[in-house]
Amino acid sequence: MKKQLLFLSLFLITSALSGCAGNEASKNNDDNVVYVYNWGEYIDPEILTMFTEETGIEVVYDEYETNEIMYPKIKAGAVNYDVVCPSDYMIKKMIDNDLLQEINFDNVPNYGNIGDEYWEMARDYDPENQYAVPYVWGTVGILYNKTMVKEKVDSWSILWDPKYKDEILMQDSIRDAFMVAEKYLGYSMNTIDEDELQASKELLQQQKPLVQAYVIDQVRDKMIGNEAALGVIYSGEAIFTQRENPDLEYVIPKEGTALWMDSWVIPKGAPHKENAEKFINYLCRPDIAYLNFDYITYSTPNIPARDYIEDEDIRNSPIAFPDLSKYNLEVQVSLGEKVDRHLSDLWREVKSY
Repeated sequence: MKKQLLFLSLFLITSALSGCAGNEASKNNDDNVVYVYNWGEYIDPEILTMFTEETGIEVVYDEYETNEIMYPKIKAGAVNYDVVCPSDYMIKKMIDNDLLQEINFDNVPNYGNIGDEYWEMARDYDPENQYAVPYVWGTVGILYNKTMVKEKVDSWSILWDPKYKDEILMQDSIRDAFMVAEKYLGYSMNTIDEDELQASKELLQQQKPLVQAYVIDQVRDKMIGNEAALGVIYSGEAIFTQRENPDLEYVIPKEGTALWMDSWVIPKGAPHKENAEKFINYLCRPDIAYLNFDYITYSTPNIPARDYIEDEDIRNSPIAFPDLSKYNLEVQVSLGEKVDRHLSDLWREVKSY
């Protein structure tokens, strides 16, 4: 697909540049460069070009697949990135471990385009709204193929139905996988109760023989290609898949799910902090936020950007912009290093079952 080819080209170019990121980042703050670390396929590449053309600041861009891959790199400081885009619970962990620095919002005047409700949501992981600027948000749900699944899909329980053996895709993410089991069992997705964690692990082990694959980005491509009947997916990915395959439908299960938000943060020691703030400010401009939404299809918290959306079905989409009061939603929070290690151990037990 064009989207993937563009990102492959971008990744190859920026990876070559970022090979010297550790050395380059040691230069002073006047350098016209900003080192960005972001999820894969999580920004319109044209925006990076436009930013450089307008500001003269070169973007050196690296990608990661999960928060758990990103975190140790930032903690180790092996590469001094200027701006990073973690998820809610990981931002709290980074704040607690003194890995972030406060943003100077005088350099980010476009922050006012972010809706108040999203700043309020961000308080769950950034209590004083000092460290993070909301970028995109969404839910986690079930994507299913209407030609393969004829029954009503409204519960996580369908992911344990034996008739869909080898037709189920699960997220290869500890917190998201455990969230599915925890919600199905009626627990909080932020539980640290040992009995509840063990019950969730055992439920995931029961499911494992039915699972075709544990995947991340591949769930999108497999569902588009009719390679599976059901998949756990992020809402933004669901919008993209429906554009490519009209037989796909997305639902938020009745037991509830995660309400997540990814935000831009600036690590401590970032050598080009002002450039990072200029980059964040640029992404908060309504026209830029709209271009980005149109490309990545993840929900934007930028209120005036929505006025640029000409397609009424998208502007009023219950997937992109759901009525949050209708669902049992929770924001993931950091559970602490000890629980994180324990969850990692439990996940290994699931994967090796």
